[in-house]
Amino acid sequence: MLRRQLALYVERGVKPRRIDPATRLTLSLLSRFFNWRDALLVVRPETMIRWHRAGWRLKSRPGRPPIPKELQALIRRMGGENPTWGEERIANELLLNLGIQVSPRTVGKYLPCRPSGGPRGDLRWSTFLRLHAKGIIACDFMVVVTATFRMLYVFVVIEHSSRRLVHSNVTAHPTAAWTLQQLREAIGFEDRYQYLLHDRDGIFVAHLDESLSRLGVDVFKSPPRCPKAKECAA
Repeated sequence: MLRRQLALYVERGVKPRRIDPATRLTLSLLSRFFNWRDALLVVRPETMIRWHRAGWRLKSRPGRPPIPKELQALIRRMGGENPTWGEERIANELLLNLGIQVSPRTVGKYLPCRPSGGPRGDLRWSTFLRLHAKGIIACDFMVVVTATFRMLYVFVVIEHSSRRLVHSNVTAHPTAAWTLQQLREAIGFEDRYQYLLHDRDGIFVAHLDESLSRLGVDVFKSPPRCPKAKECAA
């Protein structure tokens, strides 16, 4: 290793040359046989470690290994025979009927390409809202400050189709029990609303959603916030 580094200075009697890929590879290979830190002169140890990692990346293949060919063919056949099924439906069918766990994203990689302008195979969120607008309500809290600098929490429930205010109330100390009672008053005992939308605030605890489900209301939560919004969307 010392001779190889010395060649950078004495070769052709010129100033030290920039380390070329061949020298990097040679030094990386030689460093595997002894404690190379004491014999390293031309670069810092951090640089040598970076060369090691670069060589490892060349050997390893990024990403997950592909699923078996038989499973790929089965996904294509299921997608072709059931054009209205989406990625989620096919993944669930594989898990329930065959016990094969595959993520919906992996299923989407092997589905046949659909013609442009045709059905997507799954229900868009905008389509769902348009079809069930009359049966959807949404709720949320907002904070107001009084003239005496007292903080109050306003709970509102809005009907999705008409944007009409269905219910509202104010409290200084909101709790899950108080929120559940407000939703019961807003929903009532009639089969008027079928879906409820709310965010992931800590006040919407699990037993609150379970109580609403027993009233015949399906609860939908907003997606969790992600610091890398672009990657999550991809």
